[in-house]
Amino acid sequence: MSQPSPTPQRQRRRIKLILPALQMRLIGFAGAVAALALGLQYVLFSRLLGELAASLPRENVPVLERGSRALLEALLTSALILFPLVLWIGIHSTFRIAGPLYRMKRYLEQVARGERPPDCRLRRGDQLQDLCQAINAATRPLRIETAQPEGDRPREAA
Repeated sequence: MSQPSPTPQRQRRRIKLILPALQMRLIGFAGAVAALALGLQYVLFSRLLGELAASLPRENVPVLERGSRALLEALLTSALILFPLVLWIGIHSTFRIAGPLYRMKRYLEQVARGERPPDCRLRRGDQLQDLCQAINAATRPLRIETAQPEGDRPREAA
């Protein structure tokens, strides 16, 4: 017997790249900062290694060559570890912002179509809860269903 398919709500929770363009841009910024930090670290260590090699007797010059190779290997190893971590952390951290933005966008689209959805709600732990509440307050007059039929409502002055 096959298992029941997950509800649409559960499926949406598993999607981590809700707004891929926004999320990848934010992750790109974090990656750029990481790359700059790695580059700065490499330059500083190279300079220190050069100063150390200059203080050694001439017959120890190969230390500089071996040290430069070791620094380059350390830089590449750091990059291979750091960039996947930046990507993973970036996706999981932006999910709590991109998800609510996507939800609010869909909600406002419903209101713009003239629908009267219930108050916008976000999952526990999501960011932008206060913005969601402000959207609810701003759209409430558009979403109020009155008990009066269309013909019994007071007419607006022309």
